[in-house]
Amino acid sequence: QVQLVESGGGLVRAGGSLRLSCAASDSIFNIDVMGWYRLPPGHERELVAAISRLGSTKYANSVKGRFTISRDNVKNMVYLEMTSLKPEDTAVYYCAGTKDAADLFLWARDDYWGQGTQVTVSS
Repeated sequence: QVQLVESGGGLVRAGGSLRLSCAASDSIFNIDVMGWYRLPPGHERELVAAISRLGSTKYANSVKGRFTISRDNVKNMVYLEMTSLKPEDTAVYYCAGTKDAADLFLWARDDYWGQGTQVTVSS
């Protein structure tokens, strides 16, 4: 079972940038889709970015143009580069993966899930 560990969260001012990292304990090559969810306080979780095994990407409208997801199947890492951060980006960010997805944002199930990293954006 692949374990996912996120890092890179923190406190940043609006307009700033952060880079989140997700380290996998084993190979992610066979994980069809890797993604980043976020859970803002008082809201439901949201899939903000996803990337296929071959590098196709998709973003939620709320982050499009500001966030960039990438994955390194050799180093077993997934990244989320976040720029032009806004207070509404404040959330716990989770790295996740699925082996069963009809589309980058249509996951049949969450096969892998990290423990989360807090991102706080001050105004």
